[in-house]
Amino acid sequence: MKLKLKQYKKQLKDWPQIGYHIMAQFDDEKIIVYQSYRKDIGEFAVKNQYFGGAFSFERMTWIKPNFLWMMYRNGWGTKEGQECVLAIHLKLEAFKRYLESAVYSSFNDEQGVSREDWQNQIKESSVRLQWDPDHDPFGHKLERRAIQIGLRNDVIKSFAKDDIILIEDISDFVKEQHQFVLNDDLDNLIIPEEKPLLFDNENLNKKLRLNETYN
Repeated sequence: MKLKLKQYKKQLKDWPQIGYHIMAQFDDEKIIVYQSYRKDIGEFAVKNQYFGGAFSFERMTWIKPNFLWMMYRNGWGTKEGQECVLAIHLKLEAFKRYLESAVYSSFNDEQGVSREDWQNQIKESSVRLQWDPDHDPFGHKLERRAIQIGLRNDVIKSFAKDDIILIEDISDFVKEQHQFVLNDDLDNLIIPEEKPLLFDNENLNKKLRLNETYN
């Protein structure tokens, strides 16, 4: 694996406890996002280094940069149809592009647009943005919020091939680490190293609520 790993407890003390944060592993060129699929879709993606085969371009696909939130959603790779866990090394510029065109999946008065305008944006946009409660390794809800991004239409086509640097199957790693969780042994739990991501574009940070420290 090309992921950078670090003990969970050593990271935990440096993580923000509340607010809206894109917790992720990233550098100047790429960001890691996670997805889970059934085995045939995952194996095709790893073998060919792009999404195709049984992968659906007709339905929205969601990407998650936060490892533990992905583990909450896929049950550490135990849920049916989500056994193949992929770490996708995505071009950071593409991730940023998605967010710049993203529309919140639910209406909020604080977004600065009317409900009618938001509904029109939803129809036109190919990217959805959603904040949900983050979760600890046991699946307990946290005060901190975690982001997920939904892609469809032409954006899916770009994501599936052009925007990807590398696709890794981390299913075995997930199974190994899940055993520590099942044994209530977080001292030995190792996960991908993550920290909050902020952009140079303050307008984008504001849109994403990244400069807010409350829920």
